[in-house]
Amino acid sequence: MSYSQLRPLLFRLPPETAHELALRALGLLQGIPQLCRSVRQRLTVTDRRLRQEIWGLEFGNPVGMAAGFDKNGGVATAIAALGFGFVEVGTVTPRPQPGNPRPRVFRFADQETLQNALGFNNSGMEAMRKRLKARRPAGVPLGINIGKNKVTPVEAAAEDYVALFGGLADSCDYFVVNVSSPNTPGLRSLQEVTSVQGIVRKGRELSSRPILVKLAPDLEDHEAVELACAAVDAGAAGIVLTNTTTDYSLVPGAARVGGLSGRVLKNRSFELLERVAAELFGRCLLVSVGGVDSAEEAYRRLRAGASLLQIYTALVFQGPALVRDINRGLVALMAREGAKSLEEVIGADR
Repeated sequence: MSYSQLRPLLFRLPPETAHELALRALGLLQGIPQLCRSVRQRLTVTDRRLRQEIWGLEFGNPVGMAAGFDKNGGVATAIAALGFGFVEVGTVTPRPQPGNPRPRVFRFADQETLQNALGFNNSGMEAMRKRLKARRPAGVPLGINIGKNKVTPVEAAAEDYVALFGGLADSCDYFVVNVSSPNTPGLRSLQEVTSVQGIVRKGRELSSRPILVKLAPDLEDHEAVELACAAVDAGAAGIVLTNTTTDYSLVPGAARVGGLSGRVLKNRSFELLERVAAELFGRCLLVSVGGVDSAEEAYRRLRAGASLLQIYTALVFQGPALVRDINRGLVALMAREGAKSLEEVIGADR
């Protein structure tokens, strides 16, 4: 059964239920190594033009799974088999927490948009560490997105990030500091220079892993640029642009809760990428996420200065072949323009 046939059935289910079924299916796939290898061979685009070496790691292609899909790090190997060049798990917090009450995920099919108010529901740092120790994707860089517990006061938030840096340093290839989710009370108040620099500096003391900072699309341009520059000055290796938006006017009928992701975020995510790239391109790695749903859009982000891309919501609406389609399309676009490597593409429009 193709995804186009399966999607109407999945979309009859509540979004979070459909997501749980997808995780179970990936868990089954992961439990059958031969099948996992077969899927990986079918969906992975292997082309030297897509390869990059970043932080001493090989990224086979620039398309990664964004944080939020596999919050607990339980199916990262199966996700990698879908053809991703890298995988990011989380957001994980030091201690387990249930997240916000259900329903907390909403689907807007006409706009290919999701709205989530999950609230960092996850099984905690120690459970993730054990899972990744038992099974971690081979040959694909793995990132961990980290955040504070809901019960942790904002003024003590740095302690949560310190615990995560220390507890998970051996479990990943890079960290992403999440101070931009709209679903944890007070979290976005950490999007100011002193807090961000303090967290990054602590992380640099505790771990040799590269640290990136993920920012919200709802920041003013100058605020995003200031924060990004401050993070890099403190030692951040990169900036992730962007998290979900609280601009509910983008979707008629959307409740004023949580954050919107997908197609409606495309323009703002691209705008902030351009603004931050104008200041930081060449000084740090830029990762673009939010509305990346085609090879053409991916190529536009690369030319604007992103070295890596992430998808999630588009995968829900278009299916697992999307990763392969984007990578095939990137190769075709590069061939059309005569680009022999991603290095020739990244930042070409700047």
